[in-house]
Amino acid sequence: MNIPKDGLKLGTTLYSLTTEFHAREYTFEQLVRKVAAENLGPGLEIVGFQSFRGFPNVSDEFADQFKALIDETGLTLSCLGINADVWINPEVPMSEEESVAYHKRQLDAAAKLGFPLVRYQFPAGANVIEKCVPHAEKLGVKMGLEIHAPHHTQHPDILAYREMYERVRSPLLGFIPDFGASARAVPPSYFDTQRANGVPDGLIALAEEYWHLDVGTPFERRDQYVQAARAKGYEERHIIGLEIIFGLFSRADPRSWSEIMPQVIHIHGKFFDFDESGDEIAVDLAKVLPVFVEGGYNGFMSSEYEGYMWTDADGFDKIRRHHQLARRVLAPLQG
Repeated sequence: MNIPKDGLKLGTTLYSLTTEFHAREYTFEQLVRKVAAENLGPGLEIVGFQSFRGFPNVSDEFADQFKALIDETGLTLSCLGINADVWINPEVPMSEEESVAYHKRQLDAAAKLGFPLVRYQFPAGANVIEKCVPHAEKLGVKMGLEIHAPHHTQHPDILAYREMYERVRSPLLGFIPDFGASARAVPPSYFDTQRANGVPDGLIALAEEYWHLDVGTPFERRDQYVQAARAKGYEERHIIGLEIIFGLFSRADPRSWSEIMPQVIHIHGKFFDFDESGDEIAVDLAKVLPVFVEGGYNGFMSSEYEGYMWTDADGFDKIRRHHQLARRVLAPLQG
């Protein structure tokens, strides 16, 4: 497989194929081979707890089999998704030391399987990640915080990590922008699903109106939408069904990613629906990707399809379209 040495390179996360995996249409090994056969790499991202039975425990035998599979396909491991799971016990949250140990075990698994970096989640807390840095440095595994909607580069939760990064100054610490945080619209397929469930068009229009407002935080706009919807007498179950749009999709300016560009170590190219021209409707790649190319980003973008949460659309077809669009946008930028 011909992999460009520098610049923004394409890839896929198996998370995009959750429907196919959970429906048992493909085994894990079949998914990996099909990603390679359909040229949907070269980067390959995997979520540990989703794809590896017994994770983060990894036997020597499985690690050898996994590395042989990757060698066979010619794919390049780009990122391993790890979990914070602070409330894995719903009665008592993990202590800080328990959380550190939990993350170290997942870092060990990443190193054993050959992943160069992990995607970690913000609930871990900056203190926990800081305490993991010496272990990550010993293993040579980078740690990237996913910035997912409703977060953005200036959100207080993210600023806490940025301040820690500035103090620690480890080259193994970085960020993973998720393009759902800089969307321009709510995916039409989400609203289509809601209509099919009986949600009135008027309520959808109301939710969309508040999603597009330029004032307040996403959750403040969500609360305003709920109040307005209740005042109009809509059914509570329908109102709640639309609340999620304020958390899953955010409207940060794509140019805001440039603030953290030197620390970007991986990208989640979140996407959902395409129009007749092949353009993604919710995420404007023509505006987002130039920010990373012009900023000198050098690494993989995993095509991450998340519409599987509300439709049974073919994940492979979605990824093919996303790669086609990304190549069309990147061609004049990268030559």
